[in-house]
Amino acid sequence: MRHDFHWSTGYSSRRMPVFARNVVATSHPLAAQAGLRILAAGGNAVDAAVATAAVMTLVEPCSNGLGSDAFAIVWDGQRLQGLNASGHAPAAWTPDYFRQRYPGRESMPTRGWDAVTVPGAVSAWAALSERYGKLPFADLMAPAAEIAERGYAVPVIVQQKWALASHVAELVQQPGFAETFLPRGRAPEVGELFKFPGAARALRLIGQTRGEAFYRGEIAAAIAAQAQAQGGAMREDDLAAYRPEWVETLEIDYRHGYRLHEIPPNGQGIAALIALGILRHFDIGSLDPDGVESTHLQIEAMKLAFADVYRHVSEPGSMALKANDLLDDAYLAERARLVDPRRSQDFHAGNPVRGGTIYLTAADESGMMVSFIQSNYMGFGSGVVVPEFGVSLQNRGNGFTLDASHPNIVAPRKRPFHTIIPAFLMRDGEPQMSFGVMGGNMQPQGHLQTLVRMLDYHQNPQAACDAPRWRFNQGRVINVEPHMRRDTLAGLQALGHQVEGLDDSYMDFGAGQFIWRQGDPAVEGYAAASDPRRDGAAVGF
Repeated sequence: MRHDFHWSTGYSSRRMPVFARNVVATSHPLAAQAGLRILAAGGNAVDAAVATAAVMTLVEPCSNGLGSDAFAIVWDGQRLQGLNASGHAPAAWTPDYFRQRYPGRESMPTRGWDAVTVPGAVSAWAALSERYGKLPFADLMAPAAEIAERGYAVPVIVQQKWALASHVAELVQQPGFAETFLPRGRAPEVGELFKFPGAARALRLIGQTRGEAFYRGEIAAAIAAQAQAQGGAMREDDLAAYRPEWVETLEIDYRHGYRLHEIPPNGQGIAALIALGILRHFDIGSLDPDGVESTHLQIEAMKLAFADVYRHVSEPGSMALKANDLLDDAYLAERARLVDPRRSQDFHAGNPVRGGTIYLTAADESGMMVSFIQSNYMGFGSGVVVPEFGVSLQNRGNGFTLDASHPNIVAPRKRPFHTIIPAFLMRDGEPQMSFGVMGGNMQPQGHLQTLVRMLDYHQNPQAACDAPRWRFNQGRVINVEPHMRRDTLAGLQALGHQVEGLDDSYMDFGAGQFIWRQGDPAVEGYAAASDPRRDGAAVGF
């Protein structure tokens, strides 16, 4: 199970890998510590992941909240299982609904109630706990409720995003936003205390009712009442009708017995599978890991993947083809032949949108591993907050289209195209790594880049985190991090890539968490890494 990693990172970083038999990795240390507290109390990796996710809704509110959506992949010791907890549209949502409310508009709303689909994250916590958990569900909500009541000091990178959001007029004007997130008429400063009493109340109710209060109880009633009062379409029966869906993962072989698993559509995880399937047709391991040839091939493979994903992917029942059609070996070989090593091309992918997401992973000494992601999208989501319960709502409805010719057109009780994607790596039928890279359309790109570094170049998980990243934007335009090698930048430009720098380490180049299984979890444990682009940590014992 060990890999022939190089343990010297080779890149500038604040961090080294963490080795332990029980591990949690996420982008805020208080959340990671909450998961560790649950593991120390006798909980398993699922218990830890749920507790960590609950804390994340408080300590990184720019990225997620109680009104988030979520996805998970779990290795339970015997098999791999996926969970799709993305919410569906209100029953009133039709193309005519939006045409009448927004005459002449060609795209879905970005903020406000008309961007809110049913939140799925709380249902994910309850479903994971019911199927796999060891501890009482209320115990898993306790660390988050305590933090919400006592408050916490706002960390550096979260504060930067929070402050930026406080200047977005369409966001701060949404009901409940300023009251909740600008308590002094502004965003909190670094190190300033932020309390979230409404969320504490909600978390205790969620814990006592195993999530029922959120969908068929007091919290659901409050969400629906505010929606109705403010002209939104969400009703109590929309919330009551929602259930998360257990799913089988999509997968593709890469090299050396490694097999990547992703959640199937309505998510974009298939983009990482397509890109990896294209890239396996090239001897990328023989190239300089930070050089122009390797970087160019990865970018072109990713472009081809997005070209297909943005045209074909939506909720499975509305797709004209099956997801596995896009992963057919012959088709991927055909797509690989379109890559020209000597020039950048425009494969006509759509202009991917940016996101606001958290990712976490946990593993325990019994061998259970959890890959979990939840998100409000676009930084504070819809901007709508139900203050009495601290529920900040996502804006995943923006993922729909109003184009009648597209499979992703909005429809009642339909799930929109989704950006958040947990990932899992197997090797020769055994679990190898739970991982994810948050950040809108950067997520499959981050999956691709970090896997290539680990599997083809033997870079350890922390080094793969620390290495400079690129991000495909649209056409021939890419963004690159400031610490990418200058000769590589020049080489990419010579191939026709339009290179633009973008110095925003919070969102635009993603942030990953990785747990790599070393061998027998009870003996050799795991090697874990946490991305330095966020405030977080990998912790264990």
